[in-house]
Amino acid sequence: MSKLIPLFKLWVPQWLIKVTLFIVLLPSLVLFFLPLANINAAAGYYGIEPADVQYSVVVFYAGYTSFFSLERRFFRYLAAKEYFFIFTLIQILTSFGCYQVQSLPLLLLLRFIQGMCLTSTANLALALIYNRLKTERAREIGYSVYFGMLICMLPFNNFITADLIDSFNFNVLYKGAMFSYVPSLILLSVIMNNIRLDIKFPLYLLDWASFILYAIFLSLLGYVLVYGQEYYWFQDNRILYNTLGSASSLLLFLLRQFVLKRPYFDLEVFKYRNFKIGALILFILYICRFASGLTSAYFSNVLGLDPIHISYINLFNILGIIIGVITSCVMVLQKRPVRLIWIYGFCLLLLYHVGMFFFLNIQANENIFYLPLIIQGLGVGMLMTPTIIFMISSAPVRFGATAAGICLFVRCFGFYASIALMNFYELFSKSKHYNTFQEQLTQLNPVTSVALSKQTQALVHHGANADKAIKVAQKLLVKSIDVQGQIRYAMDYYEMISWMLVFTITLVALFPYINRTVIYLRSDQPAPF
Repeated sequence: MSKLIPLFKLWVPQWLIKVTLFIVLLPSLVLFFLPLANINAAAGYYGIEPADVQYSVVVFYAGYTSFFSLERRFFRYLAAKEYFFIFTLIQILTSFGCYQVQSLPLLLLLRFIQGMCLTSTANLALALIYNRLKTERAREIGYSVYFGMLICMLPFNNFITADLIDSFNFNVLYKGAMFSYVPSLILLSVIMNNIRLDIKFPLYLLDWASFILYAIFLSLLGYVLVYGQEYYWFQDNRILYNTLGSASSLLLFLLRQFVLKRPYFDLEVFKYRNFKIGALILFILYICRFASGLTSAYFSNVLGLDPIHISYINLFNILGIIIGVITSCVMVLQKRPVRLIWIYGFCLLLLYHVGMFFFLNIQANENIFYLPLIIQGLGVGMLMTPTIIFMISSAPVRFGATAAGICLFVRCFGFYASIALMNFYELFSKSKHYNTFQEQLTQLNPVTSVALSKQTQALVHHGANADKAIKVAQKLLVKSIDVQGQIRYAMDYYEMISWMLVFTITLVALFPYINRTVIYLRSDQPAPF
């Protein structure tokens, strides 16, 4: 039937189809990092800790990643139009649930379901896009646009939600998310025919056990990495038990893959050297990618900028991403060596992190950060799409689905690791510097005495009485110590990332075997996630 009746109605132009499919993706991508648009506002509304807000994104990622392989069976069972409407309605219902509930366990459950639905929406949209992109050039451009949208989501969310959060409660964002699905529902109901992309494949022998084990592993691993530093790692039984649970579920999952005739993941894909190198590069990229969040925290906590102002500054990061994605797409189409693309991209990221190390100060003009944000966006934009396509191209076509699933896992784990590293530096390194400053700033230190005296005199000069002026001066001194601790821990983090990037650039430069893999999206490969 699909050969006789086209998937889209004949009067619909090709450009409208492609634009509609990207409109379909946008609301689900916005939901991905929505809680991170303003962590403090989200924590305040739901009555939870900032770490809980981070974990709500981790759970979304766990649902997105774990459902990937199982979702393909539903994709082959349902007609395309029916499939889209079912999962879009689920997204609307879960968004309504997030709008109504204030219970953390229920919120986490809804976020996990939203992650599963993103897998379905992205798979459908990408499959439809992929079927319409007949040439290599078109496929490269299509996936560059998709992954460019993905890495723009954090600054884009900050920009579109800053005014809403300033005027309403945080949950109004989920209300907006519900209505954002309406245009795509209307468009697809008008332009699509209700036919299948493939022969109907019955829903029997679904590997629910592998899905559940994989989801448990990712959720518990995320819990350990998000809360580990806060609870002092294995000194707390919650971290210990979750680690044991995560390791056990991973072990059972891997054992199932060896005994199943049709495994969730075919682990033979790890026999290919360049696939493992691509996974390592992608993992490092994802750790570096989220360092821009530390810059936003510096703008807020040190420079005192409001979220709306920060969202405007982050537009420079989006500009850099767009330029970087276009540049990498052109280089891939010109068959430039992947080592060259990686070296350019990681050098840009190294320049950003070294520059931020020297730019951080207790006082600064925000305009000096415009160029670093553009450079960070350039680096990430240049690296994202070529690295993912490199991983997919490194394995034979028969491993395509597994390669895409492992690629998604590496990105998920990289996100987890970036949260763990930033939490470590914020909670451990910041407290270490804070204690060091406190030890130096005593009444016996003449510098401290002079600073307190000047601050007290300034307050008295502005009308405060002497006793109150002394107390306020001491509080201001403590605040300045806290700000210095914030700056020092950010500098430590940027230094660590800089050394990691030096190692990565050296590895790429000294490994000629990488160039044996040609970055090429074949028409018989599945869509790389």
